[in-house]
Amino acid sequence: MNHRFKLICMGLMALASATVHSQQTFPTKPVRIIAGFTAGSTVDVMARTIANKLTDVLGQQVIVENRPGAAGSVGAEATARAPKDGYTMLLAALGFAVVPSLTPKLSWDPVRDFAPISQVATSPLVIVVHPNVPAKNLKELIALAKAQPGKLRYGHAGIGSSQHMAGELLAAEAGIDIVNVPYKGNEEMLTDLLGDRLEMNFQGMPTVLSHIRAGKVRAIVVTSPNRAAALPDVPSIGEAGLPAATVNVWFGLLAPAGTPRDIISRLNSAVVTAMKSQDVSDSFAKFGSDASTSTPDEFARMIRDQVAVWAKVIKQRGIKVE
Repeated sequence: MNHRFKLICMGLMALASATVHSQQTFPTKPVRIIAGFTAGSTVDVMARTIANKLTDVLGQQVIVENRPGAAGSVGAEATARAPKDGYTMLLAALGFAVVPSLTPKLSWDPVRDFAPISQVATSPLVIVVHPNVPAKNLKELIALAKAQPGKLRYGHAGIGSSQHMAGELLAAEAGIDIVNVPYKGNEEMLTDLLGDRLEMNFQGMPTVLSHIRAGKVRAIVVTSPNRAAALPDVPSIGEAGLPAATVNVWFGLLAPAGTPRDIISRLNSAVVTAMKSQDVSDSFAKFGSDASTSTPDEFARMIRDQVAVWAKVIKQRGIKVE
């Protein structure tokens, strides 16, 4: 018994030593963050900000690889199939928890196929309209949509994207008929909005703030529970009288399922350190996002909750991928 006990203790010590060694040596080569959206999108801007700081924290270059398509699903699939070694992460957003309810035969599952690392930020969308649209506030926008059903168009990055779901939620809660127009990427969508080929849109702060400030588009409301520091004069959707249409977009980093727990812990520690740095917080604040982190377990619970919430909305609205 004593001999067996000693062997068990030695085994546990070896395992602990290997874990510590793995944490201390990882990473030994460049790490990539997959962004499932086009260059210039909110996810892309965030990924590059995080990558720059993680390069300093990890001591290895962290690069961003854009894999746009299908509301982020292309990037998610690429991450799920990547080696389970910690060298590939996905920067996911709200749509990550939505797409599975829209695509029953999806090749990946947000809970089964990923190892959550940490949430990194929350950010509202801002409902904007072209200056030629006469509505100056949410009440006027809803009245216009009711007076002209099916005439107001908004763009989105794919069925199930945060923009699409925010539009569906607004339409349901306000009782209006607005038309969603799918785009391959945010750049084309923004070009059409600025060119008066879309009347309105739900945009992330990073991509639209400069256009709001330049008067090229008009901000109606932000979709978060409270006003955004970057747009202090723009009311929240709750203040404007429609709190049930609140959408606070979340962002977080995940690795492929099966990535060793000690590597996940190392990445979580690095992400927390990066997100706490003043320059990252300031960068995120400039485009209307709040830097925030979590433990892997906390992030996993949040993802499970989000999958359930949006599955309910999709069922109620009868949303399907055509």
